[in-house]
Amino acid sequence: MKHPGAYVTAWGIEAVAGVAARLPRAQPSAHGVERIRNVSYRETGSKWHTCDIYRPVGVEGPLPVVLYFHGGGFFSLSKDTHWLMGLIFARRGFLVMNFSYRLAPRNPYPAALEDACEAYAWGVEQASRWGGDVSKLVLAGESAGANLVVALTAASSMQRPEPFAQKVRATGVHPSVVVPACGVFDVSGAKDLTEGRSHFIRMRLIEVEEYLLGGVERTEAGGVELADPLCLLESQPELIRELPPCFLPVGGHDPLVRDSQRLERVWKELGGRAQMKSYPGEGHAFHALIWREPARECWRDTLSFVADTLEFELL
Repeated sequence: MKHPGAYVTAWGIEAVAGVAARLPRAQPSAHGVERIRNVSYRETGSKWHTCDIYRPVGVEGPLPVVLYFHGGGFFSLSKDTHWLMGLIFARRGFLVMNFSYRLAPRNPYPAALEDACEAYAWGVEQASRWGGDVSKLVLAGESAGANLVVALTAASSMQRPEPFAQKVRATGVHPSVVVPACGVFDVSGAKDLTEGRSHFIRMRLIEVEEYLLGGVERTEAGGVELADPLCLLESQPELIRELPPCFLPVGGHDPLVRDSQRLERVWKELGGRAQMKSYPGEGHAFHALIWREPARECWRDTLSFVADTLEFELL
């Protein structure tokens, strides 16, 4: 059962996102974007196995593809709370697939990652249906979604024993660029980031591991390595594909900033290109507050990094 603080926080975000989504300026049509809602990527009938498709209207030619995975500590939120991310990418010329996935504690690890791997395989197969070009594939997400993005990149870059991870490599499509924003990349070590934090933040960090990994059998193939993709990369694994360029935006006051620093360092050690940018004074997931200038700066930096890497001209 969720702690009261987690429940109230999630409820508040869902309520605000729901109200904001009904505002005139939030409508995709106001930005030249079409949204196709609740497309199933797994044939289970579950709402968690659906995505929303965002694409610019009237744009010719194949579009670079963004697979987006929302945050929420692995135990809250959905694609419906993260409509803004789909809209931001699509209005600049991307085909976006914005995914929901199963949540802990009802569905602990590896449920979320298994869904993300299924979403990856489905997205690669289906992107052309909506005009997407998976030779320009972007993986993006924030917080828990950033963790999934890095785990997917690891699954694409190395041999893994998990059947769900093998589905990523089997697509034959490797990410072109990844954007794991303000990520929790070392779930098992999240509690080590609590020193000096307020009670509220300490509890949220502790809950990440508690909800995602609680009761998971750690002796099965692969254990929980992909739940902690940062630690996996720090073990210096053998890579069979180069790590794609990686942009790591994070607030300077985000308790998870250390995870981004570690990830930037190991990404470079493994031969990849990585750029972390810290935004002074900003907290966790600050870029969602798009009416604020630091959030707008973060999105400008993100879109520029992606476009430059893909050699793509933004709309």
